[in-house]
Amino acid sequence: MSHTHPPVVSSLLEPVQREGFCFATADTMRPLLEAAGGLADWNAFADSWNRLEPDPYIAATGRSRRRRHATFSADANGVKAEPHQAHFQSLQYNTLQGNIQRWFEPVEPSTAASQSLHTILAFCHRFFGALAPEQLHWHVELHQFRIEASADAAGEPTPEGSHRDGVDFVLVLLVDRENIASGSTSIHAPDGKPLGEFTLTHALDSALIHDPRVFHGVTPVNPIDPKKASHRDVLVVTFRAK
Repeated sequence: MSHTHPPVVSSLLEPVQREGFCFATADTMRPLLEAAGGLADWNAFADSWNRLEPDPYIAATGRSRRRRHATFSADANGVKAEPHQAHFQSLQYNTLQGNIQRWFEPVEPSTAASQSLHTILAFCHRFFGALAPEQLHWHVELHQFRIEASADAAGEPTPEGSHRDGVDFVLVLLVDRENIASGSTSIHAPDGKPLGEFTLTHALDSALIHDPRVFHGVTPVNPIDPKKASHRDVLVVTFRAK
């Protein structure tokens, strides 16, 4: 892995090093992603969010969201897929659903193999690797989320509230939003002090987070037109040192 970073990458590395997070618009993210690979199959990649499965664990609390999950590993040889496995967070990081093995439907094989996804993973490996160059082996998880909102019920992107994921680094990347109002991503210090707020509005708008240092959450979302379907689609990628 090269130790020289393009200037625009360095411009994002610096705020993450200093503040523990940064927000990046699609205009900033696109060239960074394209430096890591192609996005030619983006439309098919984004379309896979239409085939997510209900989250059975959140449904048990009377809430609704759809998701799929996959696990990868990353080292000097790049990023590779790992067998499907449970997602686990301790109660320390998820008071709502901690200390249980949560099995979600796997990411579809065509999505897991897609150029767009591997470009995003390659970017994360390069970016997070630059922030922690001493780490050579990473456990990588990715989550496809769709939050749906209706006139009767706001969608809750983070029903557990402002939280940490219990990993080293997090990418939150917007894939699509349709007929959605609000849904601001906010960053807080561990003592609750607000540090920043940003609304992921356009595809590829992103938040990059150093998870041990800050908490993050997303405000509930509501439909702009209550008579029409609405959704907020995001990809979350987490890197944890092995």
